[in-house]
Amino acid sequence: MENEAGRAAAIRRLVRWAITPPQSYAVYFLALVLVAGSSFYAGSLAPKKPSGLGPPPVSAPRN
Repeated sequence: MENEAGRAAAIRRLVRWAITPPQSYAVYFLALVLVAGSSFYAGSLAPKKPSGLGPPPVSAPRN
């Protein structure tokens, strides 16, 4: 139990440190870079081609 209180206190201290003005700008910028980088990476991935799908059945409607 004491170890869990220590972890909770450490997380609380980290959050309190991260929301103070000088650090909050850096934390926001880091989060922005991570989101933009992961979005760019996900957008640059080639889509997987479906395998094993044959032509559509004759009764399928055409557009």
